[in-house]
Amino acid sequence: MKVAVLGTGMVGRAIAVKLTELGHEVVIGTRDVGKTLAQKEPDRYGNPPFATWLDERPSLVLDTFAAAAGHGDPLIVNCTSGMASMSALEMAGEANLRGKVLVDIANPLDFSRGMPPTLDPVNTDSLAEQIQRTFPELKVVKTLNTMNARLMVDPSLVRGDHTVFVSGNDAGAKAEVGKLLRAFGWAPHNILDLGDIGTARGTEMLLPIWLRLWGALGTAEFNFHIQRNG
Repeated sequence: MKVAVLGTGMVGRAIAVKLTELGHEVVIGTRDVGKTLAQKEPDRYGNPPFATWLDERPSLVLDTFAAAAGHGDPLIVNCTSGMASMSALEMAGEANLRGKVLVDIANPLDFSRGMPPTLDPVNTDSLAEQIQRTFPELKVVKTLNTMNARLMVDPSLVRGDHTVFVSGNDAGAKAEVGKLLRAFGWAPHNILDLGDIGTARGTEMLLPIWLRLWGALGTAEFNFHIQRNG
């Protein structure tokens, strides 16, 4: 399968590597290829510059958002910063998005006033809904946004059962994303379909408590588990 991964941060890198390991042909999209490759310093988490990381993975290709989105068929994965997601998708171009499935992992965290970040939008809207309204022919599926990047592609890092949420309007698109999640290692009984894209408000609003749990636990390798009776 041809897949576009939009974003070059930790999430984009983790998703791109896993997709490649699964045999998919991946193009990573960025706003400015030259600027991305020119970065020489580690990021704020200590990860190596993207050019160094990419040199060690010759099967991966870096291109513009538009070129990557054009390559991705039928799947595009939005791993951009949530505050930049709309502009990234606009740069990708509606024609390159039309009719495709978008796995939206981004969270609309606003760091403009420092830590902890706030959410924008929140309560009465979500980033996933904004994307779906702006690109009505795109099949948006929100998932994987409530955990850290390593856990997204390797759920075994947390012992026992734990939950990945799915939101979206298109049943066929959610079924395709479900196949991808199972390929990532998620057990079917741990994939919880919350309903339409409006339910993404709830999963995006988990981020404030997720960030505080990270601080309290001293590790990002944890997840939410929904325990049902019966």
